[in-house]
Amino acid sequence: MKLNHIAMPLALTLWAATSSAQVPSWESENAAGVQAFRQRSYADADNFFNNAFHQAEQFGDRDPRFATSLNNLASLRQAQNKYAEAEPLYRRALSIWETIYGPENLDVASGLNNLATLLEDEARYSEAEPLFQRALVIREKILGPEHLDVALVLNGLGSLRREQGKYSEARSVFERALAIRQKTLGPEHPDLANNLNNLAAVYRSQGNYKEAELLYRRTLVIWQKALPPEHPDIATVLDNLATVQEAQGNYSEAEGLLLRVQTIREKVLGPEDLAIATVLNNLGMFYKRTGRYPEADRLLQRALDIWEKVRGPHHPDVASVLCNLAALRIEQGMYSEGETLLQRALVIRQEVLGPEHPDVASVLNSLATLQRKQDNYAVAETLLRRALTLWEKGLGPEHPDAALALNNLGALLDAEHKYAEAEPLFQRALAFAPKFSARNTPRLPWF
Repeated sequence: MKLNHIAMPLALTLWAATSSAQVPSWESENAAGVQAFRQRSYADADNFFNNAFHQAEQFGDRDPRFATSLNNLASLRQAQNKYAEAEPLYRRALSIWETIYGPENLDVASGLNNLATLLEDEARYSEAEPLFQRALVIREKILGPEHLDVALVLNGLGSLRREQGKYSEARSVFERALAIRQKTLGPEHPDLANNLNNLAAVYRSQGNYKEAELLYRRTLVIWQKALPPEHPDIATVLDNLATVQEAQGNYSEAEGLLLRVQTIREKVLGPEDLAIATVLNNLGMFYKRTGRYPEADRLLQRALDIWEKVRGPHHPDVASVLCNLAALRIEQGMYSEGETLLQRALVIRQEVLGPEHPDVASVLNSLATLQRKQDNYAVAETLLRRALTLWEKGLGPEHPDAALALNNLGALLDAEHKYAEAEPLFQRALAFAPKFSARNTPRLPWF
């Protein structure tokens, strides 16, 4: 499974100056911190935000400026992937805002939204969802349903829905956010590109690679006009575009894009940034599919090391690279090691995403492939039927992954000489073929 980084800006709350002689110093430090944060100069942001925090401590722990400093430090820690440090800061800021203003205030909504994005990053989806929903209700009530701050919450909620495998809901939410921003900002604003990128990710998850490609290319055009050529957001959309190019069989273009992304990220970001892990994973899978196993192994292992260190051993991103390493091991004939990796990935996805998530079906399909290679037909058939049920339920019966499961199950039954059972499965899989162009075809099994 390819990983797709979705850029989602954090809401950093600024506090206006008042007549107090102490405030300008706090405001100056805080504003400088926000500017450095937006430029991804995190060391400078850390210095400015800490200075502002120490100034705010003098105002008392029930002053809104103190809550703002806590929130902004939390946003910085989140951007640095220091989640354990960010969470108590967010929660303390939110508690102060609720105490000062009550439960239906715009600063409270910002605190809820920011905490929700952190929990989503940690794959704590059931905790994040009610926070996003509460922030949305507050902003819609106070600002109206078409305000840009409403679109910001919708963007986060759409990302959550996509991570949960609820692709139709995610698409609807992203489309609403896109409509708001397009109406208010115009068709070429950089913030609009963020929504286009996210909507493209949903199309890609649904197997609609051509639509995803169009949106990614539109995103790239907007960001190339607005941002320097080595900006991390440009690297993000190039990485995403590479995934759809590879899915459509355009391997040469995909490799060129991935190498360009790797160059940008290694130059701009730190060696343990999650974006580095993403491109290492994607490039590793490209090398695996083109038979360059030693290079694939090195890149995938490095990606796994980064994700485990930053995300922890039980995050869905860790499960994804475990699946990719397992696919490499199986292709090399290392079946026992491959199965161990897949079983670990299955446990993570079932526990974090739930037993009916489409990504669980992906692991089941891979386990079935492994069992088929070892002539364990009965076990493979059970796994494939379960994967097919999950994919059809979660993605719809015409999704490329459902067609893949039908094809795999048909091939298994055919190998068992169960021709009467195999034929209708092949027919169903073939029935989807006209819906996908030659450059938008689901991958066939590794049998």
